[in-house]
Amino acid sequence: MAILIMTIRSLLLIFALVLTQEAAADRIKDLTSVAGVRSNQLIGYGLVVGLGGTGDRDKISFTAQSLKTILDRLGVDVDGPISNYDLYQQGVASLAYDKTKLDNVASVIVTALLPPFAKPGQVIDVNVAAIGLASSLRGGNLILTELRGADGEIYGLAQGSLTVSGLEVSAAGSEVTVGVPTAGRIPGGAIIEREVETPFGDSEFLVLNCNQTDFTTATAISDVINQQFGDGTATAMDGTSIAVIAPESIGERVSFLSLIENLEVIPGEPKARVVVNSRTGTVVISRTVRVTAAAVTHGQLSVTVSATNEVSQPPAGILGGGQGQTIPFQNAEITVSEEARPMFVFQPGVNLRDIVDAVNEVGATPSSLIAILDALKSSGSLRAELIVL
Repeated sequence: MAILIMTIRSLLLIFALVLTQEAAADRIKDLTSVAGVRSNQLIGYGLVVGLGGTGDRDKISFTAQSLKTILDRLGVDVDGPISNYDLYQQGVASLAYDKTKLDNVASVIVTALLPPFAKPGQVIDVNVAAIGLASSLRGGNLILTELRGADGEIYGLAQGSLTVSGLEVSAAGSEVTVGVPTAGRIPGGAIIEREVETPFGDSEFLVLNCNQTDFTTATAISDVINQQFGDGTATAMDGTSIAVIAPESIGERVSFLSLIENLEVIPGEPKARVVVNSRTGTVVISRTVRVTAAAVTHGQLSVTVSATNEVSQPPAGILGGGQGQTIPFQNAEITVSEEARPMFVFQPGVNLRDIVDAVNEVGATPSSLIAILDALKSSGSLRAELIVL
């Protein structure tokens, strides 16, 4: 417990030292993003073949149907001569009933992120994940798969050998699984076939969007740009967006935006927040947090129940010559104790260092600190937004 309390004190002291430093200037590139310059998500359905008996087997019907469709496109007659009229009428390929041919095949979902300004012929990484009963994709090879955007258009084609970090080994009734063997990646596994149009080269303005909504930061960015390139060049539209007049030439536009991105600006103070992760006990307090006058005490009530099993035996030679009955019974003891904790006082308008020192005086554990912050917020003394993860 002593080591835990020392660790909490050290962490809170670090937060206090770091967050109480004066705000430094940041590049506009690190504070904003350009509207329209964004990534796009792609998704596709495909088959992974070449598995060592860890595929979908005969349990997934659409795996057999997908394999049959691919083989049909390649000119392979998977049905062969029709010898069973009932199966022919039902339109079911004999491949779906051949269990041995699907042990090495798995149905997968393929996803990728198409970066902005990506051109046809460039390659991107893809993620592959099993959606059937395949137990492992290790050693598999993805068959040519179409990657589509939200509009249904094909933007890339994926194919290649999977890199799977997970491992599954079973023998003699025992099984060991390390990581996730049903998901993998193909570095550079997709070729871009279509470019996503953006308004970057046609729009009259370049719009910069702040990563965090803040009117002070938006105003500061606008002022810095106007000081560098002249009044009226940039206009803060709201707490997020800044409109910048852009050159007509695409080459000048790129150079102009490069100059803007490297300008330094002092952002506004972030909103006072206390972030609490109740699962790990992590508490982060921003340096703008303030507390009004409040007196806090925190104790812990413990109830301990101890039980002992005993046996009652009659004395020998008494009450019938030792013919009595042995009776087991249980004794229970209940103890109630309350930990004594001193009360500490928050003065009006205290800063982060005062909060840390006051909490350290009572040696609060992470769970106790969370309870104290929650109580301060409920009482109205904590002048900050309390975020519980």
